[in-house]
Amino acid sequence: MQWVEDIGELERLYGDPGAASLRKVAQALTPEYRRWISQSRFCVVSTAGVGGTDGSPRGDDGPVVRELDEQTLAMPDWRGNNRMDTLRNIVEDGRISLMFMVPGSNTVVRVNGFARVTTDAALCESFEVDGKHPRSVIVIRIGEVYFQCARALMRARVWSSGDESEGLPSAGEFLLALTRGEEGGKPYDDAWLERAKASMW
Repeated sequence: MQWVEDIGELERLYGDPGAASLRKVAQALTPEYRRWISQSRFCVVSTAGVGGTDGSPRGDDGPVVRELDEQTLAMPDWRGNNRMDTLRNIVEDGRISLMFMVPGSNTVVRVNGFARVTTDAALCESFEVDGKHPRSVIVIRIGEVYFQCARALMRARVWSSGDESEGLPSAGEFLLALTRGEEGGKPYDDAWLERAKASMW
């Protein structure tokens, strides 16, 4: 297999970036980027650390992040599986990328920056839902924010293809196979759904 191992070779292969792809980048939230991100309930968070890389879906029933100022976002770390892959990476490295999506829009808004994890009581309590609040909050300092062209979501027909999940393995089936029948299957799926409904926050 032939590998590309030189940046010059890569640049010759692809040519110069389009002017708009460079001009769309801002170093802080503009009114347009602010409006878009404030409508996003879902994003993918990418981090890197000593143990490797991680891509984690994050979602909320309102905006998935809160703006603290034009260059700072806050994301509550709601209850999960306690693997803490994202949080470990942030503590070790701090570099972070986020991809914000809004159902129905083929545009993706991206943020690259630096993050830290805080347990500041006032900030954690400010995210309270039904008497519960996150144990920590990820605070993101924006390095750059820009929109991604719509081609990828259009090619994949993300919002227009309907439900294509029939016949795919469930979480319980993944676990059943990986544990060689020791755990998982339908009992796991049924119990997990009830647990998830009872502990969204």
